[in-house]
Amino acid sequence: MPDSAPSSCPCGASPEERLAEPTIEHRADQLKALANPVRLRMVDLIYHGGGEICVCEFMDHFDLSQPTISHHLKVLRKAGLIQRRKEGTMVRHRVDETAFTALSTLMDRFSTLPETEEVLAE
Repeated sequence: MPDSAPSSCPCGASPEERLAEPTIEHRADQLKALANPVRLRMVDLIYHGGGEICVCEFMDHFDLSQPTISHHLKVLRKAGLIQRRKEGTMVRHRVDETAFTALSTLMDRFSTLPETEEVLAE
């Protein structure tokens, strides 16, 4: 449920400190795309393939049809996690570094609690 009024709770973050709704939606879409084991493995293969691999190389690593592999790549592209480029008749995929930097920043944000002036009573 979105907040429309400032929080009256003294321990709540101000609206300026919270993530913007569009940012939350976009990061959630990216995390959903990565939550699938096939897609996470695809990103890992791209990473270990030197940062960019041909679509045909995915066929060697998955017992999946070409349309299924294409579907998973499309989901990753739509989420902004990978990019593709044509090289003659080949299509090469690479990780979008800015997307993963943003996800890393999000995880860093949640990895430590913000400093507060008061310590909660036990």
